[in-house]
Amino acid sequence: MAHAAFVIHSRPYRETSQLVEVFTREQGRQSLVARGSRQPRSPLKGLLQPFVPLRLTFGGKGELKTLYGAEATAPALTLTGTALYSGLYLNELIYYLLEAQTPFDEVFDVYFDTLRQLGSGSGIEPVLRRFEFYMLNVLGYGVDFTQDADTGAAVVLQGWYAYLPEAGFMALDGPEPGAFRGDWLHALAELELSSPEVLAAAKRFSRLALAPYLEGRVLKSRALFIKGKRGSPSE
Repeated sequence: MAHAAFVIHSRPYRETSQLVEVFTREQGRQSLVARGSRQPRSPLKGLLQPFVPLRLTFGGKGELKTLYGAEATAPALTLTGTALYSGLYLNELIYYLLEAQTPFDEVFDVYFDTLRQLGSGSGIEPVLRRFEFYMLNVLGYGVDFTQDADTGAAVVLQGWYAYLPEAGFMALDGPEPGAFRGDWLHALAELELSSPEVLAAAKRFSRLALAPYLEGRVLKSRALFIKGKRGSPSE
């Protein structure tokens, strides 16, 4: 059986092969060995790259399976600059947040659509925030933006709230560093990200909410993004 897939990470293996992490629609995240894929005449050479829609055949009994064949089903999605770093960030989220060998067909479709949005020039920050919120909800880590996690009372538009990871939002007596205003939280509940204040709050919330599940890992895509900005002629 062939599987719709994307490569999310690869590295050399022995002299001529690769170890490839892929995200498939039907079987979730899989670890594959692509034997001989680095040989000059291999049909796989240059194909096993991120952002290329693929159809793969593979098999094996252990966690590390053998790649039998691969073909591109469409041209590679064109991601450059910030969009490229953002695509790599999505790949890291898929790798670290999704359990291996577990189907996540709806996540695959949303991931594919998010890559297309990044490639189309859509506003990158709102696109990333929507994907992060989606992942949190799918994995059962989402929170209620409209209810005080401590008292159960409705979030007041002009109130101020602190976010406690893995718990939710709790009312404060007034504004404090890092606090979220009630009207921002109501906007986040509706994914209304047009306001710069709300968009900044969404990014801050995502970082806090994802941190426990990333377990302190430093994401390479963030480091590449920072490095790229520092190397930009406008900096």
